[in-house]
Amino acid sequence: MLYFGNGSFCCPASLHFIRKSQENKMRTKLSPSHQKFLARIRNFIPESRIYVDFLRRLAWGTDAGSYRLVPQLVIRSENEMEISKILETASQEGVSVTFRAAGTSLSGQSISDSVLVVAGKNWEKYSVSEDGAVDGEIVTLEPGLVGGRVNRILKPYGRKLGPDPASVNSAMIGGIVMNNASGMNCGTHANSDQLLLSVRMVLADGTVLDTGSAESRDAFQKAKPEFTAKIGEIRQRIAQSPNLTERIRKKYAVKNVMGLNLLPFIRFEDPFEIMAHLLVGSEGTLAFLSQVTMRTVPDLPFKASAMLYFHSLEDASRAVVAMKDGPVYSAEMLDKKSLEAAKDEIGKGLTAVLTETVAASKEELEANILAICAILKDFPTVMPIQFTDKPEEYAEFWKIRSGIFPAVGGTREPGSTCLIEDVAFPIDRLPEATKELEALLARHEYRDACIYGHALEGNYHFILNQKFDSDAEIARYEALMQDVVELVVGKFDGSLKAEHGTGRNMAPFVAVEWGEELFGIMREIKMLFDPQGILNPGVIFNEDPRCHLKDLKPLPLANSLIDQCIECGFCEVNCMSCGFTLSSRQRIVIQRELARLESLQTSESLAEARRLRRAFHYPGNQTCAGDGLCSLSCPMGISVGELIHQIRASEIPPGSLGYRIGKLSARHFSTLKPPLRMVLKIADLGHGVLGMKMMSKVCRMLHDGSGKRIPLWTSAMPRAYTFRERELLEIAGNGPRNDLAPAESFMPVSSAVDLPVPDSPTVVYFPSCINQTFGTPRHAPDSTPLAKKTVQLLQKAGFRVIFPKNPGQLCCGTIWESKGMPDLAEEKVRELESALREASELGKFPILCDQSPCLYRMRECMKGLKLYEPVEFIERFLVDRLEWHPKEDPVAVHVTCSMKKMKMEPLILTLARRCSKNVLLPENVNCCGFAGDRGFTHPEVNAWALRSLRPQLEKYGVKIGYSNSRTCEIGLTANGGIPYESIVYLVDEVTVGK
Repeated sequence: MLYFGNGSFCCPASLHFIRKSQENKMRTKLSPSHQKFLARIRNFIPESRIYVDFLRRLAWGTDAGSYRLVPQLVIRSENEMEISKILETASQEGVSVTFRAAGTSLSGQSISDSVLVVAGKNWEKYSVSEDGAVDGEIVTLEPGLVGGRVNRILKPYGRKLGPDPASVNSAMIGGIVMNNASGMNCGTHANSDQLLLSVRMVLADGTVLDTGSAESRDAFQKAKPEFTAKIGEIRQRIAQSPNLTERIRKKYAVKNVMGLNLLPFIRFEDPFEIMAHLLVGSEGTLAFLSQVTMRTVPDLPFKASAMLYFHSLEDASRAVVAMKDGPVYSAEMLDKKSLEAAKDEIGKGLTAVLTETVAASKEELEANILAICAILKDFPTVMPIQFTDKPEEYAEFWKIRSGIFPAVGGTREPGSTCLIEDVAFPIDRLPEATKELEALLARHEYRDACIYGHALEGNYHFILNQKFDSDAEIARYEALMQDVVELVVGKFDGSLKAEHGTGRNMAPFVAVEWGEELFGIMREIKMLFDPQGILNPGVIFNEDPRCHLKDLKPLPLANSLIDQCIECGFCEVNCMSCGFTLSSRQRIVIQRELARLESLQTSESLAEARRLRRAFHYPGNQTCAGDGLCSLSCPMGISVGELIHQIRASEIPPGSLGYRIGKLSARHFSTLKPPLRMVLKIADLGHGVLGMKMMSKVCRMLHDGSGKRIPLWTSAMPRAYTFRERELLEIAGNGPRNDLAPAESFMPVSSAVDLPVPDSPTVVYFPSCINQTFGTPRHAPDSTPLAKKTVQLLQKAGFRVIFPKNPGQLCCGTIWESKGMPDLAEEKVRELESALREASELGKFPILCDQSPCLYRMRECMKGLKLYEPVEFIERFLVDRLEWHPKEDPVAVHVTCSMKKMKMEPLILTLARRCSKNVLLPENVNCCGFAGDRGFTHPEVNAWALRSLRPQLEKYGVKIGYSNSRTCEIGLTANGGIPYESIVYLVDEVTVGK
């Protein structure tokens, strides 16, 4: 299928000038050509996906690299047709375009000062082959799929992606392929270039070509015969030159992504095969990749890893060379600075080689380990070699390795920039090259630099924490880079870029590495694909010999919670609002810009800061769940949720109206519940009288008309429930009895401890404030309120139940914490702790809370108590006291953020599988976005977070889902189209007492 329809890059000479120029450009109006472009694209791109405001342009203009450009326009693309029209319009208006997926690029290849087109969250379609010789052998992917997610999709087939960059759990397929990103295990044999079968691409003029379709190839050949003819002519020229052929073959014998990919010209004859493979590593300079079909590789089931410690880098590199021909799957070098940043106490002052071997059987794995030990028997390891085949143990090793870059960056001196270089040497010369690289860094006084990486492939990364605040510092870095070029290319004929992409970082040195003739061929290819030079200008091809020293990203101090962040983007896979408003990384970017503006202390900068702060309120503050889930994928453990809580606290200081209301509610918490129950009763009455459709319409009008001040009602809203201690104690069998005097029957509930109940285990049950007030929705499968259902289950298992005193006044404090009132949150949690200590006899009895988020905060704030949420309590105490009769019907499970932070995801799946033989954990569903009450006030966030839920539930025929947070279950029900309830209901349904 075909659709038809001069960007330039300039680097000023002074770093000061470029920053000043960039700041001015941030605030100037669009150029005339960009104005025309914008007017035209508004005809086919909704305004909601075109960003012209400074906040979002700055936020999206930041990637993981050490450079920054602020685009004039950002477009969130949705499909191939849009891309075709965007490029056709851009070519006609002479506007340059850069594409971005996850923004984990490190060399400046996904930033733009013109038009930035994002192809991420809307580009997640895929298909997996199930009709070939091997199921899962071939996969077709759109560019917005995260690599780690693809591996999870392939896992049931025993397959995985070949490329395995350290950022695989954050990087997207578009970036992985277009940068030819490799990693720890794929080397040169299983990278994107080797495994690619076909692509769909959109050329600079809007032409769409599918190299896997005979019809598309024929149409392209008829429309552009000169294009394929030129490809054939270049191939012929290279084939007829033994020197060029041999040079290309030698350069790609080691990992190499410097410049455009020339290897296809000696691998293939078909021009369409060559064109497809030319896209690999082209960094968006030739075309847009809208779809890729690739072979996958086996994911062998048996694995073992070991940390091998050596006294020096040189000793370690000699051992790696010896292991190259052994059964070693990967060998990752970690020098002493890397180990120090990773807080590896065992390796203090040493160098480590993280070594892995894989096998198809247990016996083969054991043989591999013996073979590796035999290879290393004459090498001076500091301690005995010890492999582990336990996933929970070796996963910790690889977590250290994957987080080295951000971890080292997090130790940088405040105000410095974290830079990462990426070189490769012929493996047989690795010990010599390693020694000289280490000496070179010392010679230029980079004493805190670290060297690490894929030593088995001769591929090293080295990290520098560099200041650019003086001419002397800039000159020092420039001199270092010149010496690196001389060492890597001049002496060892290696690669200046092994896997991170050329970008702006190494653009001045492409001709140095390849020579003028082959670099000239690269220029011919660029001119053929992009004659106007509108695709990602300044990347790979850059006329400024000092471009690698310019447009450097400032990292000003902003807040101690986030100052260690290097903006790598690893956090974004766990950020619920990423792709909707701002991501966790983007929130940090904006806070740093606010700090920079306010530090200037000019009237202009302070006015700009005020405007930016106002603009940040909705996308940065109001739509952040504040759950801190981003910290789980951040190597530094940075929680942007904590940052947002601080920001909210600054907006409601003590004495303000909001704070006074919060304080009043905390001190008189129990008095809030009757009015809330009345609201729920009125809403339920309206539901009954008006019906669901009319009620939904009326409530939507009220919500929107009030500016989100009136919470949005949905059919998933619960009916009112009034928690009654006496009733539940009677169900439990240890409540007020007929033989007690009237006065005694109204004694504090905790006095139930004194009731004689022989041979019964005891539990203190704290029903969360939500479950003391919220009942079940009108059409719930089981209308029993959760507190009552929990007591019924405990009674079935033979447990004696105790409630703390005055439960209606008790709360864990999460409400106040999330609103930015930490002192009131602390007050409430201490009040709860005191009541629980008394009820549990100072921790003698276990304590059960029926709401996972509440339990998480309780665990964070209370020590010396045995605190459990439902899943863990059931697994630990009830499994052997019940008979289990699992059902055949499929069920869905949602793992809450708090469960993820408590590392209980495996536990809830284990429990669900006790109850049902068919359990679905929907993919691509992380935080539900309900965030306490934000699902009521900002339901659009909840809908975005759960956008992929309903299709999966419908596909697998799931009729009911389970979780362990009442508010999450409301949002899941509303957006999933099926009822969600506590997993306690499921357990009660499939069990009987023994």
